[in-house]
Amino acid sequence: MNLKSRTTLIAIAVTAAIVGMATLSTTSHSTPAKPVSQAKSSMAVEMVTPRLVTWPLTLSTSGPLAAWQEAVISAETDGLRITALYVDVGTQVTRGQLLAELASDAVKAEVRKAEAAVASARAELRQAQANARRSDALRASGSLSGQQIEQYEITQQTAAAKVQSAEADLQTANIRLGHTRITAVDDGIVSSRQATLGTVVNSGTKLFTLVRHERIEWRAEVDAAQLGQLKIGQPANVKLPNGTTVAGRIRQLAPTFDEKTRMAIAYVPLPNGSAARAGSYASGTIELGERPAIILPSSAVISRDGRSYVFEVDTAHQTVIQREVGTGRIRNDQIEILTGLKPNTPVVRSGGGFLRDGDTVHTVKGAA
Repeated sequence: MNLKSRTTLIAIAVTAAIVGMATLSTTSHSTPAKPVSQAKSSMAVEMVTPRLVTWPLTLSTSGPLAAWQEAVISAETDGLRITALYVDVGTQVTRGQLLAELASDAVKAEVRKAEAAVASARAELRQAQANARRSDALRASGSLSGQQIEQYEITQQTAAAKVQSAEADLQTANIRLGHTRITAVDDGIVSSRQATLGTVVNSGTKLFTLVRHERIEWRAEVDAAQLGQLKIGQPANVKLPNGTTVAGRIRQLAPTFDEKTRMAIAYVPLPNGSAARAGSYASGTIELGERPAIILPSSAVISRDGRSYVFEVDTAHQTVIQREVGTGRIRNDQIEILTGLKPNTPVVRSGGGFLRDGDTVHTVKGAA
């Protein structure tokens, strides 16, 4: 092939390549890409309708746990030393049980001295009575003057008075001896012990404190408006610090309000044997009566921005409508609906946290 023919073939090939590239570019710009279709998904939900029930009307409050009554046991004599202690804090005691003893040697000596004084006074009385009888026998004979006879009678009366005084002293000594034995004034449990072995006590020194009959009560604090709703005998449920709940009834309402806190007290005795301990704090509820309530499962109500909502199901369009509601009492897993929802309105039972107003749903039975 000569040079002219080769040059012609090269020119034809270059022209064909340029035309092919131009055609490819035109096809690429003129043919739009088909969009990927995206089907809108819907959430499976279970519907529930509000129910009308009768629920107790309760008042929630709190207050301290305290002893129903305390008994303070103190020393009743001066200058005696504690020689024995038989109980400690937490000991259960019965009325008359020996709790402690004081030194009694000196008091026993006083008793013996008083007994001797009584014996001496009684001997003097017998002698005076004998003289008085003899003088009375001689009254008719005239051998004794009336003054002498009267003197014998006065001596007899004086001796009788001395006997009474000596017996009173003996009784006082015996009482003092009895005070050396410190005993429980009632059944209960020792809540505090101030007595220390070897301490010399004075009259009035506190030695022990008892919780009478181990009875603890809840002293619920209420304001003026709440006090007006309370009555003696209303049931109460008290949640103790350990998590257990015990039941009781109001036994008394305070007649006045505390000047500092402006609160009154409702006294609720708790059953013996519970975990209640005086000095702790507890919360609880007092039942005020009953009132109808429209309720839903708690799972149907969601909280957003401090407000409560439910999702009403529009069954015709298979969408949900967000409704703000007002809530009230809560019992177990049910919640009271006060406002914002009409009766027999179907709402989403659970899963509302994943929904928004207008979302498409499809209803099923038993959906999670």
